[in-house]
Amino acid sequence: MSMRVVCTAIWLVAGPVSAQDAERGREHYFHYCAACHGIEAMGNGPMAPVLTLQPVDLTQLSDRSGEIFPIYDVIARIDGRNPLVAHGSPMPVYGDFFEGKGVSIRDETGALVMTSQPIVDLVAFLESIQQ
Repeated sequence: MSMRVVCTAIWLVAGPVSAQDAERGREHYFHYCAACHGIEAMGNGPMAPVLTLQPVDLTQLSDRSGEIFPIYDVIARIDGRNPLVAHGSPMPVYGDFFEGKGVSIRDETGALVMTSQPIVDLVAFLESIQQ
């Protein structure tokens, strides 16, 4: 079997890589995340004082990961693959909103990761605010 056939077969199974919309992700962030993570995404939202674990500074994710934005880890935290116990449930508590038709995105290693379009957009926004 030729490499072209194998690549085409993988593409058909995985589907196309989804386009990211950072502006839509920004809207999702302010609607679903800012209460805990803050308007500037620095972990100081109005709900932060009542949480068992303090929200992280989302502008420093790349810095904490050796200057590489941790796409897979961000997706896994949001979609519940890597749940956050402090929330008492999958994060975010708006998990149903972030479900939906499966789309794929390439993570920082180039591997395809299946998730939903709202998460892809939120990841694009979070990557855009790294300091």
